[in-house]
Amino acid sequence: MNRRKALEQLALTLGAMAFVPSAWARTEEGTPILLPDPQKKRPLNKKVTAITLGAGNRGNVYGNYAVEYPDELDIVGVAEPIQIRRERYMQLHNIPENRSFYTWEDVFQQEKFADAIIITTPDDLHYGPCMEALKMGYDVLLEKPISPSEQECRDILELAEKTGRIVAVCHVLRYAPYFIKLRELIQTGILGEVVSMQHMEPINHIHMSHSYVRGNWHNSAECTPIILAKSCHDLDIIKWMLGKSCTHIQAFGELSWFRSENAPQGSTARCTDGCAVEGVCPYSALKIYYRDRTYLHHFDLPEEESRKGEVIMDYLRNSNYGKCVYRMDNDQADHYVCNMLFEKGVTASFNMEAFTSYHGRRTRVMGSMGDIVGDMTKFTWVDFRTGESTEWEQGTDGHGGGDWRLVSDWIQAVGHQDPSLLTSTIGASIESHVMGFKAEESRKEKQVKEVRV
Repeated sequence: MNRRKALEQLALTLGAMAFVPSAWARTEEGTPILLPDPQKKRPLNKKVTAITLGAGNRGNVYGNYAVEYPDELDIVGVAEPIQIRRERYMQLHNIPENRSFYTWEDVFQQEKFADAIIITTPDDLHYGPCMEALKMGYDVLLEKPISPSEQECRDILELAEKTGRIVAVCHVLRYAPYFIKLRELIQTGILGEVVSMQHMEPINHIHMSHSYVRGNWHNSAECTPIILAKSCHDLDIIKWMLGKSCTHIQAFGELSWFRSENAPQGSTARCTDGCAVEGVCPYSALKIYYRDRTYLHHFDLPEEESRKGEVIMDYLRNSNYGKCVYRMDNDQADHYVCNMLFEKGVTASFNMEAFTSYHGRRTRVMGSMGDIVGDMTKFTWVDFRTGESTEWEQGTDGHGGGDWRLVSDWIQAVGHQDPSLLTSTIGASIESHVMGFKAEESRKEKQVKEVRV
């Protein structure tokens, strides 16, 4: 495609996209969720009914779609062991008592009573409910990672193919307008032959301490390695944008900083124990959660503002969120590098970095006739043939606008029983998971690994 045609096509599609934020729904970071493109929706014969397993953060992000679009999605059941979460979810979606359950196993003791299951349980509780859902004839929206085990990922794929059910993996970046347009530009051929790609995920140092040092994903043995827990999105988006399969992968990474030997003199087991350096520590739990009131999306707080401070302090005195980051039982790498070889000799590198003051993926694509540099809010294309550069800006939120666009496409796929309306089916998503498993093997064994799906 020549430059003029590419510009015309992209200007047309970008101009047609509406980046409209929700008036009330928010991402984990507190930014308004971008609404899906109404032009992609086909009329449904009836709304899709779903049961949510896990009423935590992601369960609410996806479930909130039903509040915004009640004619498309109806949440008719919930399983959640934490009472306050279960009760709030029931109230939000008008779920009756007989459709409210303590564990996911309880749901499958009932006859099938919905079209689909939304699985947003912890990482190590994805496999069991997904397999049971498929056996009972439910379609599935499955939070990433698919499973902490490569064999379990393959088992889910095999059963999905056997039963013919739809399983969408929540690789939300595939549905983000920024990455969709970046991929379209790459696939037009105006870069010539794509030779290499560099991709970086800056986690942000506070996010790292919250989720992967103190939080639910602090120990890889209890959940999944960080390359899957955090960055299977990135391995997937690299593969998807290139449109090629990865053949070999090599990885390095360590837990370098959040270790007991790096604890400052005068620090204590908890930030609330009179730590002598609390006032200057960037990871002070008192500062992050109590004084700044940030990263509270994993705290179950009361509605009354007057009581929130008291409940936050209770978390800091009694949960991992109040512990010193240098004294946790964490083992997740705080920096990670992957080198990848794709078909036809295309190379790619990926960096996951904890120690940044910013977040938002950075991508560079190098082709024989041009290159692209992007930061998830805009990207710039330079044409080597003319020397001209062109910049596009994209609407975004915490996941680039992909969260509700994923749900919208999944509802269309389930409603019309057409998995081709999705880009992140289990069959399409499994390769990047295998890449992640092989990357972790490579990191531990310091060997190049062959990727076979």
